[in-house]
Amino acid sequence: MARQPRIDLGGYVYHIINRASGRVPIFKTKHDFQMFEEVLEEAKERSDMRILSYCIMPNHFHLALYPEHDGEIQKFMGWLTKTHTQRWHVVHETVGHGHLYQGRYKSFIVNTDQHYLTLMRYIEQNPLRAKLVKDVNTWQWGSFYRRLHGNFKQKKLLAEWVVSESENYTKDINMILNKKELEEVRSSVLKGSPLGGEKWRESLIDKMNLGYTTRGVGRPKNGS
Repeated sequence: MARQPRIDLGGYVYHIINRASGRVPIFKTKHDFQMFEEVLEEAKERSDMRILSYCIMPNHFHLALYPEHDGEIQKFMGWLTKTHTQRWHVVHETVGHGHLYQGRYKSFIVNTDQHYLTLMRYIEQNPLRAKLVKDVNTWQWGSFYRRLHGNFKQKKLLAEWVVSESENYTKDINMILNKKELEEVRSSVLKGSPLGGEKWRESLIDKMNLGYTTRGVGRPKNGS
C-alpha cells in the first residue's frame, strides 16, 4: 500500500510520535534521556521550531510542534532523528547495527480548541498512564517537569502555548484522560487522521483531498 502523502503545512499544531525499532527500550539510562534532550535543544536552535510540549518514554517519544512555515516539520524531524540515531549508536558502540527507529515519524494536525488541551495532557501524562510514576511532576524527561523546574535556559526550549492551560492544569495532569478523550487521541494515531471535532476534521480532510488549500481551516487564532 502506498504511503499517504505527508502533511507539512505551517501554522498548524502537530502531534508527532516516533517509536524505537521493534519497540525495544532505547532510553534506559539518565544519559540516554539527557542526550535526546540535548539533540532536541540543538534542533530547535537550528530551525527555531516552536516546541509546545514533549515527553520521552523508554521506547518512544511524543512532541507537539507548531511550525511557522510549510515544510519545516520534515526538516526538523529529519535532523532530529538522524542526529540522535548517530549519537546513540556511537555512545552504545553499535555503529552499523541498523535502524534505531522503526520507520518514519507519524504526524497529525490538531485543532486548536479543547482537543489541543487534551493532547497536551495526553503527551505529558504518558509516564503516569504507563505506571512509570505516580505523579507526573516526578518524571524529569518531559515538558511538564521542565516548565515547572527547569532553569531559564531549559525553559527557553518551550514555546508559549497556543491555547492557555486551565487554572487547574497542574492538578489535573495526574487525572487520567477519560475514555472518550483517550479514544479520540488514539483513533487519530491509529488512523493517521487529524485530531479535532468531526465536522472540523471532515472539512480539513475533504479540502486536502480535493487539492484546495487548507490555510485558514483550524489554524490557531493567534497563528502566523
